[in-house]
Amino acid sequence: MFKSRFMPCPTCGASVDRHGLPEHQCLPERRTDYEMFGLREEIARLEADLGRYLATASGRFSTWLAARQVRRRP
Repeated sequence: MFKSRFMPCPTCGASVDRHGLPEHQCLPERRTDYEMFGLREEIARLEADLGRYLATASGRFSTWLAARQVRRRP
């Protein structure tokens, strides 16, 4: 079976030469993007859940209270 010369870095997902893996250094931005990509379903679920909460009476009150507290800050 054909083996690729390049493999994804397990930490940041970058395509790295198998022989160059020890010298590879993950960029912080690349690692963050890779982690966010892995969490995309949870992020979407959080956004949907937050939207549903903010549509309730409790959510509207929380929004009103937060806006009021921000306006009162010196």
